[in-house]
Amino acid sequence: MPEPRTVIVAAGVVIEAGRVLLAQRKRGAHLAGAWELPGGKVEAGEDPRSALRRELLEELGIDVVVGEIVEVTFHHYEEAEKAVLLLFFEATRTPASPEPRAVDVAAFEWADGAGLDPARFPPADVAVLAKVRARLAAPRSPGATILGETCAKPI
Repeated sequence: MPEPRTVIVAAGVVIEAGRVLLAQRKRGAHLAGAWELPGGKVEAGEDPRSALRRELLEELGIDVVVGEIVEVTFHHYEEAEKAVLLLFFEATRTPASPEPRAVDVAAFEWADGAGLDPARFPPADVAVLAKVRARLAAPRSPGATILGETCAKPI
């Protein structure tokens, strides 16, 4: 049996006002209809942070600053004969960024912790959900910075 090809994917954890940005996979795509932290494939020779910034612009029309790694996961999808290495990064919309819109995704939503039900997500994304849920639930003090977001008051 041939070895599956491995795809490197960069995904963003974009948190605003106590909610995280999610995108829904388009019809016809592998795992169509599933919700995920937005992002996409890293091209050959491309820096993963640059790839994430490009993908969020292409898919959701937003401009972001990419921060630190939140999680790294690896998953083999036998049915698709591929494996994915997922790099989840903190990401913050720039002040000049427009609001997200479904440019190259089926839909998007801002989800709270209840919206992070693992059944809604591809298997490769499930490992990061507990960390995202914890970040959403973390108390914030005035002027605190979480995931690059400065808050004027607790959320």
